[in-house]
Amino acid sequence: MLKLLPSVLSADFANLGRDLACIQKAGVTMVHVDVMDGSFVPSISLGFPVIRSMRKVSDLFFDVHLMVDEPGRYLNEVKEAGADRIGVHVEACKHLHRTLQQIRALGCEVCVVLNPATPLTALDYVLEDVDVVLLMTVNPGFGGQAYIPTMTRKISDLRKRIDDRGLDVKIELDGGVKLSNVRELIEAGADELVAGSSVFNGEPEKAIAEFKAIFAEYEQK
Repeated sequence: MLKLLPSVLSADFANLGRDLACIQKAGVTMVHVDVMDGSFVPSISLGFPVIRSMRKVSDLFFDVHLMVDEPGRYLNEVKEAGADRIGVHVEACKHLHRTLQQIRALGCEVCVVLNPATPLTALDYVLEDVDVVLLMTVNPGFGGQAYIPTMTRKISDLRKRIDDRGLDVKIELDGGVKLSNVRELIEAGADELVAGSSVFNGEPEKAIAEFKAIFAEYEQK
C-alpha cells in the first residue's frame, strides 16, 4: 500500500500539535521527522525534546530521519523520544552494519538513507538488514527544493535490485515530491513518499486527499 508521509519540517513549529492532528484527521498514519545537526547538512532543525513533545500529543508513526554525523551516538535517545523508525545515512556512518543492527535491537524499523550522488552499490551488503531504503531525491538540508530528474532511474534500479533478491524492502523518497510528479515516482517503484511544502504550504487536508486519490488509482490496478 502506498503511503504519504508529511514532513514536519514544513509544518508550523508554533502549532505542531495542531498540524499533527490535522494530517491525522485527513487520513495520514505516518509522519516524517528530520533531525539536522548543522554539520552533516547545512541546516539545524528540531531536536529530541521537540520529538518528545510531539509524541505526547500524537500516536502517528514517527519516521525519524537522522541527518547527523555519527548517528549511532543518538540512537537510544531518538528511540526514547518516540521514534518508530530510524533512518541513518550511509555517508554518515563509519560502521553502517553495526549501526543498523543497533536500530534493530532497539525495536525500531530500520531505514538506510542515500544522498542523490551515492551509488546503490553502497547497499550491496546491507540490503537484507533493512526494512526501508530512503532515497534522497534532492540534496539534503533544506525544504522546498526541486526534484532531481535523474533520481527516477535510481528508483527504478533500486526496485529491480530489491525484487531480484526477493526482499520485502520498501522504497521511500524524500525531496521534491509533488502532485505533478508523484505518478512518475510511483511508476518507478516508490512505496512511501515524503512531502513537506506540497502538503503544508496551503491546505493540508486538500493536498492529502489529492495525493490519496492518485494512490488509489494504482492500488485498484
